[in-house]
Amino acid sequence: MIKKRILFTLFVLSLILSIASILNLGKVYSRSSIFSKFLFASTTIGFYTFIRKMDKQPELMPATSLRQEEKKEGNNQQKVYFDDVAGLDEVKDDLKEIADFIKNPEKYDKMGAKIPKGIMFHGPPGTGKTLIASAISGETEAGFIYASGSEFVEKYVGVGASRIRSLFEKAKKQAPCVIFIDEMDAIGVSRSSDNNSERDQTLNQLLVELDGFNRYDNVIVIGATNRLELLDEALLRPGRFDRHIYIGNPNVKSREEILKVHLRNKPLDKKVNIKDIARKTHGMSGAHLANIVNEAAIFAVRENLATIGPEQFNLAIERVVAGLKNKNAVISEKERKIVAYHESGHALVGRVLNNDLIEKISIVPHGQALGFVLNASSEDKFLITKKELCEKIQTLLAGRAAEEIIFNEISTGAQNDLTKATEIAHQMVCEYGMSSLGNRTFSNNNLSGYGNFINKEVNSIIESCYQESKKIILKNIDFLHSISSRLLLEETITGKELEKILKVS
Repeated sequence: MIKKRILFTLFVLSLILSIASILNLGKVYSRSSIFSKFLFASTTIGFYTFIRKMDKQPELMPATSLRQEEKKEGNNQQKVYFDDVAGLDEVKDDLKEIADFIKNPEKYDKMGAKIPKGIMFHGPPGTGKTLIASAISGETEAGFIYASGSEFVEKYVGVGASRIRSLFEKAKKQAPCVIFIDEMDAIGVSRSSDNNSERDQTLNQLLVELDGFNRYDNVIVIGATNRLELLDEALLRPGRFDRHIYIGNPNVKSREEILKVHLRNKPLDKKVNIKDIARKTHGMSGAHLANIVNEAAIFAVRENLATIGPEQFNLAIERVVAGLKNKNAVISEKERKIVAYHESGHALVGRVLNNDLIEKISIVPHGQALGFVLNASSEDKFLITKKELCEKIQTLLAGRAAEEIIFNEISTGAQNDLTKATEIAHQMVCEYGMSSLGNRTFSNNNLSGYGNFINKEVNSIIESCYQESKKIILKNIDFLHSISSRLLLEETITGKELEKILKVS
């Protein structure tokens, strides 16, 4: 900043002297013409230099991004502790010794133990990776420096590496300190698949800093990524990121604990059953649950209610799962009938196969969907058999099967169902070894020569499941008509009403 002011001052003085000398051209002194030309040339050069300095200075600043400073201060204002993190008991137990290491390093020094240099959190988005990292700094009263991997990626070579050095220098001065680098795959992607020299230099500098961290006490680096398989092997080896902790979607018990945290200080109706909400939100992440609680509160405010009731939570779940309710959608009677039979097909086959508990069936448009079937589950599965995967595909294809049986034609309404069914079938062939190609897997690196065989297997699985869906529907065609008629009349059917229609005790 000081250099800019000096250059600007010299430029202005030079410009004034140049103008003054030009005005004196008519004077007696003949040297004034030469002097004015000299000053004019000096002014031009000075102006050019000033512009160049102004253009280059902001781009080549090697200092740590200002966003990191702002986020650090923001985190200091609102501390997060382990008690604020629900549903990650195993992860918290593993991290408590890290927090104790930062608070009481001498206890571990006596045993010759060294603090892990780095921890890598990986898993689906919205599962609490950032939150648990922030809780470590809160528990230890340590500094917390947040940085996103994209902040180190620049078009100028050397800028990212310089920012990495500045980040680690700052952490060393603020020790005890926690460095949290989110979206690590932005800078840590395998060098064999990326020829960007700037990204490579940034990654190399990060590797060097992690290697040298053993000389500094009470500083730990935490990374987070949704795509661990893309990271460079040198980054993940022991001695750099020593621990890899998977943080997945919560089970039913964890969802209940997460909901309790988000429902603190919120006025709830006595009829609200948190266990029931946890059961209805099967497969959702912590971020989804926080969004559902917030949407339920908004619905209560919109209806001028004093408390948040079960109906508001049901509406919130529908909003998150299916999208915004479209009240003004104009649908023809033919389309309503197609949608009714399509959703009835999903519900009927799903109930016959007993895949999941059916919570609700609706033909009210939500977002881009003209109807939906809301499932719930009372248990969490960690292993899925080949039979269960095939039954999932059968349920997904049941909507199209019902259309073909009733109307002797198919519609575009099965687009999302076909996408999911193809994904499951592809996983069965390429990841789970559940096809005639044998007990092996296929990745992008070893697909050569097998592409046609994989496509044939995927098509075979999908076609076989589709025919099974049609058989189930034809066998229970009367139930299909009953469910569709009720949907066309009332637009929405609950799980209990479906049970009555199917006459299942």
